[in-house]
Amino acid sequence: MLRMPGAIAASPDLTSLPAEVVALIERLQQQARLDAQELARRSRELTLAQAKIDKLNFELARLRRWQFDAKTEVMTAAQRLLFAEALAEDEASLRAKLAALQDGMPEVPKTPKAPRAKPRRQALPAHLKRVEHRHEPEDTHCPNADCRQPMLRIGEDVSEKLDIIPAKFFVHRHIYGKWACRCCQLLRQEPAEPDVVDGGIPAAGLVAHTLISRFVDHLPYYRQEPINARSGVHTPRSTLASWGGAGGASLEPLYELHRAFILGCRVLHADETPVPLLDPGAGKTKKAYVWAWARSHHDPHPGVIYEFCLGRGAQYPLAFLGGNGPPAPEPAWQGTLITDQYAGYNAVVDAKLYPQRKSAACAAHARRRFEELSRGKHSASAVAAEAMQRWARIYRAEAAFSEMSHDERRQARQAVSRPLWEEFEVWLKLQRTRVLDGSKIAEAIDYSLNAWAALTLHLEDGAVVIDNNLIERQIKPWKLGAKNWLFAGSALAGQRAAVVMSLVQSAKLNGLDPWAYLRDVLARIHTHPNHRLEELLPHRWRPA
Repeated sequence: MLRMPGAIAASPDLTSLPAEVVALIERLQQQARLDAQELARRSRELTLAQAKIDKLNFELARLRRWQFDAKTEVMTAAQRLLFAEALAEDEASLRAKLAALQDGMPEVPKTPKAPRAKPRRQALPAHLKRVEHRHEPEDTHCPNADCRQPMLRIGEDVSEKLDIIPAKFFVHRHIYGKWACRCCQLLRQEPAEPDVVDGGIPAAGLVAHTLISRFVDHLPYYRQEPINARSGVHTPRSTLASWGGAGGASLEPLYELHRAFILGCRVLHADETPVPLLDPGAGKTKKAYVWAWARSHHDPHPGVIYEFCLGRGAQYPLAFLGGNGPPAPEPAWQGTLITDQYAGYNAVVDAKLYPQRKSAACAAHARRRFEELSRGKHSASAVAAEAMQRWARIYRAEAAFSEMSHDERRQARQAVSRPLWEEFEVWLKLQRTRVLDGSKIAEAIDYSLNAWAALTLHLEDGAVVIDNNLIERQIKPWKLGAKNWLFAGSALAGQRAAVVMSLVQSAKLNGLDPWAYLRDVLARIHTHPNHRLEELLPHRWRPA
């Protein structure tokens, strides 16, 4: 019996067969080859169509997030409204293309979502002052007319309500007594305390409040002006700006000491973000950058520092860490730098120029590329979904090591995490051979594999963090601030903002109240001995 077309393993000896049978076999073999070619062609078309569907679904999901996601940092709300019509057209076009491609193709079932946990009310903070209001019946005799015996107090019910007293202005009156000797005609008087703002009226608390309102609460000066006016105090925005500038200038010596403290850590996080800078000559804004540097998340003394720079080139990190760009701190920094693998950092960690520096990559960046592909509503990538499960196992293991010492963490990573990473690498390489070149999932896999050595560097050093999330959280205040105060008025104003932000964000990392810290530092910094100025750094500060 003849085999089905395509199942013929080898050509039999046809010389002994009749010519009609030989001709039939040849026709069947030819048909089998044609069928195989057609099947391969259809398979390629199906794979290509599925890849296009995946890409369109990804673009559509990203478009919808761009338009509606409140967390987006790409545009302000007002700017998104200007693009609403164009976004609607793009969405309609994508949906039309998607419908044409999906015709006759099965839809991937949606993954059921876990039920949302019900929120629970948190207890009011214990450190807040309690004002007690006693409520007792006027008559504590039994209400039964036949009894009227005195009642016993058997307990109480307590409820707490949160209240607030708005900020109140008050005036410090400094009275300096004059003492004179009638015999010697000598005069004695205590020297005047130095002003936080030379010749100005604000005390340290008001300057600190102005800076915290702008750089922590993201209230620009033009919003602070009417807030102060409600309390009957006239503070024009120009006056508030001058106070903020004077406060920032006072903190610059402490900022330089803080820079040395940050560079004293052998593991640093680094990131940068654009900030609009006013260009007076052009009548518009141009793009400047804030570079952020933080001590390792695993370091017991946290801290972050910002630099306001006019660009994003390699000369700025080189100058900060000590390299080819002036001014260079001495000696040049050595250690492991955790980044998002932006090319501007390549010169900083060049192994030939800086053999004592190492580059670590951010696992969160690599994971994020798979996460976007796994969230598609209609055609979520199965490869991305499995990759997310593997990332989850890696992060669960890492969470268990958070309270360990550096050496304990390194040993635990070698025993638990390394096998997970090695298995993940083998799996990624296998999946890469199965996905289409140029597809989004191929890009996600390539990103991870190309940075594999940097992604797994933390396995060899317990002080190195698995990702760069710490510095990304420290970048976020600049994003929130720029949406409110819109731009930096000058490079000098931008750097003074960096000075203030460096100290208040570091204070927050050390569990301090930023206003209390800044108020105390501004009050003491002009009279504090220079050789003890480090006592005012956030990680060492103690209230006077």
